[in-house]
Amino acid sequence: MILARRAAAVGAVALAVASLQPLGAQAASTRIVGGTPAAQNEFPFMVQLSMGCGGALYKKDVVLTAAHCMNGSGNDTSITVTAGANDLNAPGAIKVRSTKVKVAPGYDGTGKDWALIKLARSVDRPTLKIATTDRYNRGTFTIAGWGDTQEGAGTGTTKLRKANVPFVTDRVCKRQYGNRLVSKEELCAGQQRGAIDTCQGDSGGPMFRKDDANKWIQVGIVSWGDGCARSGAPGVYTEVSTFAKDIARAASAL
Repeated sequence: MILARRAAAVGAVALAVASLQPLGAQAASTRIVGGTPAAQNEFPFMVQLSMGCGGALYKKDVVLTAAHCMNGSGNDTSITVTAGANDLNAPGAIKVRSTKVKVAPGYDGTGKDWALIKLARSVDRPTLKIATTDRYNRGTFTIAGWGDTQEGAGTGTTKLRKANVPFVTDRVCKRQYGNRLVSKEELCAGQQRGAIDTCQGDSGGPMFRKDDANKWIQVGIVSWGDGCARSGAPGVYTEVSTFAKDIARAASAL
């Protein structure tokens, strides 16, 4: 069994549709497994991080991603954020450096898997609203990323891919993960048969759906899972609504 965060190895360009970074013992590759190519500007809030994780524009100069993709809080100019293009190699891709990182207070590798990146300048792209209540934590979600398209591939892709995954209850999710699942801080999504999921390289990317106004709203952050797209092993995502107030406070202080 591979318990893996859905983040790619440093320097790799990879994202998948269920887990993002190496969670626990060994990293698994992450890019959308079972997905299809996304259209240009379909998800204009999506960004890719140079260490092989994903994220979304929370503000035009702030990215919301996963804590496990970061090395801690503080000044940090080492991250390059790519935005504005589905193809990471496209001439029109926007590249911006980080200036500071804020990791969730109390993050210790279990739960609380969120972080913010302050950018050196604003990116003129739409932002992604986050859920502030749990009313949208049901139904069918969209996942997107540049990660691996199958477990263990380790290659990633330069072109954004997408997929849809259904909500999985905590009761069902715990059949696979037991007490490893932090119910009050995480939610699960995926098909019982597997086949569609995030994978290495997708860590930190958003899981989102339409709200009552038919606008995209982020409900999860790609975090971890056992392998990628395995039967009975759904992806595990940070429950954004649980941390909405903390995220807002942290973003204002950056």
